[in-house]
Amino acid sequence: MLRAAGIGVGDEVVVPAFGNAKVAESVVLVGALPVFADIDPVTYCLATSAVEAVLTPRTAAVVAVHRFGRQADMAGLHGIGQRHGLLVLEQGETDGSYDEVARRRERAAYLDGKLKGVRTPDGGDGHTYQQYVVRVPGNGRPDRDAFARAVRERGVDCRVPVKTPVHRTPGFRRCVSLPETERAADETLALPVDSSLTKRDMQRIVAACNALGGLLQPAH
Repeated sequence: MLRAAGIGVGDEVVVPAFGNAKVAESVVLVGALPVFADIDPVTYCLATSAVEAVLTPRTAAVVAVHRFGRQADMAGLHGIGQRHGLLVLEQGETDGSYDEVARRRERAAYLDGKLKGVRTPDGGDGHTYQQYVVRVPGNGRPDRDAFARAVRERGVDCRVPVKTPVHRTPGFRRCVSLPETERAADETLALPVDSSLTKRDMQRIVAACNALGGLLQPAH
């Protein structure tokens, strides 16, 4: 899509660093330069104010990536595109059937009501819970990682959704300030929310997490 739009050498394309490197790699493939902008801490998608902050005369496009079942602020990003004459592209997610999404939402609502000691996701408008991503408050990565290890030891399959933001990987290392991206990479943990999970599975997830509630909180 970038190549078809005539984007190439000398152009800059604004992309998120929170996620995998594929979007940044696509920008490099057409000869353009990926420029990283920070995310909204609620949706984990590009923040419109952060995109505005990194625009230069060379900016030709913005690529928004929908994340974990939440949509990026496309209205806001299209507004930026219109004001600055930029192409605005989006990368979506495969959501599954209506029934599957409905079952994931049921499981997410159960977790929302039962979990303690973690920050549950903001349901927001139309959240499809591709992943149920909580935040483990603490003093950085070791706390979230310790929590994840302890939950796995209790038989719950959880995973860190973004281990290393793209701007910290060898191929794209940049000295840029992305505080929300860094914080999300250090605190987020995806808990199971698949439509196939039984009530007993859900109870096991809650019991495993709540057994740790408070143990890994930051000292006040």
